[in-house]
Amino acid sequence: MNLSARMAWRYLFAPKSTNAINIITFVAAFGVAIGTASLIIALSVFNGFEDIFVGMFNNLNPDVRITAAKGKTFEATDSLLTEIRSVEGVSVISHTLEETARFQYLGHQAFGPLKGVDREYARINGIDTMIKDGQYDLLVPQVETMGSIVGQNLARELLIDPENRVNPLSIYVPRPRTRGGSSILASGRLPYRVREVLPMGIVRSQEAFENQAVLVDLSVARELLGVDAPTVSSLEIKLGPGFDNPRTFRALERLLGDDYLVRNRFEQENSILKLMRVEKYVAYAIVTLMVILISFNLVGALWMIVLEKRQDIVILQSLGMVGSEIRNVFLRVGLLISAIGLGTGFALATLIYLIQTHYGIVGLPGTLAEAYPMSLRAVDFLVVTLTVLVIGLLASILPARRAERVSTHSVTAE
Repeated sequence: MNLSARMAWRYLFAPKSTNAINIITFVAAFGVAIGTASLIIALSVFNGFEDIFVGMFNNLNPDVRITAAKGKTFEATDSLLTEIRSVEGVSVISHTLEETARFQYLGHQAFGPLKGVDREYARINGIDTMIKDGQYDLLVPQVETMGSIVGQNLARELLIDPENRVNPLSIYVPRPRTRGGSSILASGRLPYRVREVLPMGIVRSQEAFENQAVLVDLSVARELLGVDAPTVSSLEIKLGPGFDNPRTFRALERLLGDDYLVRNRFEQENSILKLMRVEKYVAYAIVTLMVILISFNLVGALWMIVLEKRQDIVILQSLGMVGSEIRNVFLRVGLLISAIGLGTGFALATLIYLIQTHYGIVGLPGTLAEAYPMSLRAVDFLVVTLTVLVIGLLASILPARRAERVSTHSVTAE
């Protein structure tokens, strides 16, 4: 330990002539600790929510989703499917077709996504195991009306009873408008196609899309949209064990070229993750501003220590210590106070994390989680450490420069 560090340690912990200086120093360190703990807790809560949403994406999102780079649909030709199957790791390919539709059930109406799926869809994500009310049956061979699966939020809005096999769910999809934009087509038909299906089951999942969507057989969706058999909105792919990695995605991207978009499980919900990260950065900025305000206590504590040690500063100057060395002593005092507050804040945040994760003190009734989720990450500790130390260094500059300007004449005059 060099001379400046030893003196900084002594100035901070040595007895002061006035007890108020010790109290002010303690308040400064405690304020830094509270600010540090607040930063860690705020970041860990957003990490926890991010983990929850990522778990939802893992729930029903496919390993890979292929969509058209331009337009809403594309042709899933046999040659295209053969090329995709040639990529090592591709296990199952499912055809899907999506559009927004209006749904009506026993006088209740709602809008939401309509998703046509083929027989391979359940093998992609195991959605047939998530049906808690009713059963997963889109064909219903025993009756003429085709079946459907309804997301729990939409089912709640429409008051759907999957055990009621008499009343159908009506699906309305707009037809392409005429050039003049008339609501009645030239042939006299209404500007939408309608099809009735039986609600066979309700999806009990927290995943955003299937929560609001109605799943029907792909043939029903194509009939409602008026498109031919090869037309799809996306191809959803399940990869074999060990192939869910960037190498497989790059192979698919090279194969398909610029005409298609290849998204992995997380990129499919990229907008939600980006929004959550923006909120995380905003929360970090707000709490950092709070830490900056708290750092004024640090400025006051250092200023009192400088006034307390003016005689010592004069003696050091007479012994040959230059102004920059004296300044560095008090900069180190400020960093030492910040480091003590930083360590205390880390311990406090870790304690709160353990209590919350084990006992769920702060709850979130009626939401995705019973209690506020928290997740500690090493990178957050590094970011907070850098933030607090930089703020502590900046707060120490003015008192340190004041110590540098202390002279024998000023002390004698006072």
